[in-house]
Amino acid sequence: MSEVFGGTPKTTRETRVPPEANARVGFWPASARQEATCADGADLSRKQGCAARRALFRSGINIAIIGGGPAGLRAAEVAAAAGASVTLFDAKASVGRKFLVAGRGGLNLTHAEPRLDFAQRYTGRDQPPGTWTSLLADFDADALRAWAAELGVETFAATSGRVYPRALKAAPLLRRWVHRLREAGVKFSLHHRWTGLRPGTQWQLDFQVQGEARTVEADAVILALGGGSWPETGSDGGWVSGLEKLGVAVNGFKSSNCGWELPWPAAVLALAEGQPLKNITARAGAVTAVGELLVTRYGLEGGAIYQLGPALRAMAHPEIAIDFKPTHTVEQLVRKLGNCPNNFLAAARSRWKLSDAAYAILENRPGGAPFTSAESLATTTKNCPLPLTGPRPLSEAISSAGGVCWRELDASLMIHRLPGVFVAGEMIDWDAPTGGYLMQGCFVTGTRAACGAVAWRPAGGGPAR
Repeated sequence: MSEVFGGTPKTTRETRVPPEANARVGFWPASARQEATCADGADLSRKQGCAARRALFRSGINIAIIGGGPAGLRAAEVAAAAGASVTLFDAKASVGRKFLVAGRGGLNLTHAEPRLDFAQRYTGRDQPPGTWTSLLADFDADALRAWAAELGVETFAATSGRVYPRALKAAPLLRRWVHRLREAGVKFSLHHRWTGLRPGTQWQLDFQVQGEARTVEADAVILALGGGSWPETGSDGGWVSGLEKLGVAVNGFKSSNCGWELPWPAAVLALAEGQPLKNITARAGAVTAVGELLVTRYGLEGGAIYQLGPALRAMAHPEIAIDFKPTHTVEQLVRKLGNCPNNFLAAARSRWKLSDAAYAILENRPGGAPFTSAESLATTTKNCPLPLTGPRPLSEAISSAGGVCWRELDASLMIHRLPGVFVAGEMIDWDAPTGGYLMQGCFVTGTRAACGAVAWRPAGGGPAR
């Protein structure tokens, strides 16, 4: 989920949330603030210990959270604020490793577009209608920015709408976040690699701890073990077989927000390798994306092709069509070319201001013969098809598509067949483009799973299992 290819954000026009604004607003989900208030009228985000909050949720429940990425940390925060006893387990020596990877690109926390548009960015196989509208109603982009402000981290929205910390760094925010979790009573058990769970009076959680087996009991469990991308951070998809053995359906992981492979001719690489294709539009089937691409030795990278990932994965023979001059029509390009006796492409390179990469691709396009007219060149410039051989490996992808099937979950993100076990983050089969949507998705699913866990009661009100 790590968004690391955005580069340095442009800040010509910006909006910001200063650290002192909206104190404590982002700490607690909107649904809880609306459902319960303290006697003095203050909402739960300001009165974390009030009796109303304890009445709303099951105080004293012992919750185990497995996975120390953004979804797991957020779940720990919400659950601890509800009065639960929370232990967070992670296989690594520290938490937030994928969060720090995201910081390499400035830490794109969320996006400033309206919530209804925001919700449309999320896709997933058999995803119930309205899922993300509901999730974002609990904890939207404004709430996330207010949450960062509570930690003393000012944010700004760049001209692209992407929201970043003012310092463009992840480490200061993560340090403050972990400190606040410890102050809230969250216990961290590191070097704990989860190997399975078993039902009992409580859930029995099995771990490998530096080569030795260990079992821990919990009333409720939140799994936030990530998807299949960036395995060096601990997000390696190793949990899949464990859940499948328990009868939970999981869709296999596929690379998302990744480069796609294309066997460039040597002539293209000689002129265009490492060169950007700016201000283009790209199309895959009926889906169009606006943005930039980067020519690489293996094919194409960049925001435009990331947006087209779901459409490309659905194609039997994936193909991208690039419009190198989206602000001009074919007729306008022909007029700009003017009188040209023979080498149309050479003339267009200067008169249309074609980049080196665009020129190289047009000259060496697959199966392409020399252009015989201005019209044929202009038409191809507006619609240049490039067949792709497949996505880059999952280990190189920014995020992954696939995960626990939506039909396995209820509205609180609890697994139907495993009462008291919830999932959050990229473990669930959802997908989104870069731009802040991945991080927001982890925060909102962590919020929902935690609210479900602290409110959950087994049938009859007895023990967990």
